[in-house]
Amino acid sequence: MTRRQALKTTALVTAAAAAVPGAMAQVPVPTPIIPFSLPPLPYGFNDLEPYIDARTMEVHYTKHHQAYVDNLNKAIAATPELTGKTIEALLTHLNSLPEKTRTAIRNHGGGHYNHSLFWQMLKKNSSLPSGAFGDDLTKTFGNLSDFKNQFSEIAVKIFGSGWAWLTHDGKGLIIETTPNQDTPLSAGHYPLLGLDVWEHAYYLKHENKRADYIGDWWSVVNWEFVTDRYAKMGS
Repeated sequence: MTRRQALKTTALVTAAAAAVPGAMAQVPVPTPIIPFSLPPLPYGFNDLEPYIDARTMEVHYTKHHQAYVDNLNKAIAATPELTGKTIEALLTHLNSLPEKTRTAIRNHGGGHYNHSLFWQMLKKNSSLPSGAFGDDLTKTFGNLSDFKNQFSEIAVKIFGSGWAWLTHDGKGLIIETTPNQDTPLSAGHYPLLGLDVWEHAYYLKHENKRADYIGDWWSVVNWEFVTDRYAKMGS
């Protein structure tokens, strides 16, 4: 194939791709960054509409999460002895990390870990909690409605930026919060469900109405994922 033919073929393929309905709705898979990289979304930017709008999803994922990944990799590059460690290992043993990059790994590593979980915790038309997890949730909080009310009340009252979590602390299910991008892992707790209440998670659609964002979020909670995490707890 000549160079002219190759260029012509490339142009035709590009034009054909642009003509495919919905092609632009596909979530781009970023070029992997070593050692950590942005995980692909399990859905398109607009798939959680109208509860979470496409533009918020795009900015949240491609800008905010990517920034955490980039800065985490810079911290690892500055402490090469940490290369190869999982994000879970880093965040579980923060106090043993070199002081010069500990804060950066806490902030940006936490941001990467929390968001990587958060994307998987979202899904339209999820089934309700079931099995052992559903039983434990009912035993601990009374019923799903009571749990949602308690969780929402705590989430809406978080001052500034942070996360609301349903975790297991080794004894049972608890609702807790973490500031900024801190993660329950650092306290030895196992995160099951997390809600990002930083303004970047909702401001484009919900403006300053955090309670409205939380109300919409319940419509896209991926209970199958949470149930599966509960089943794998401790494994």
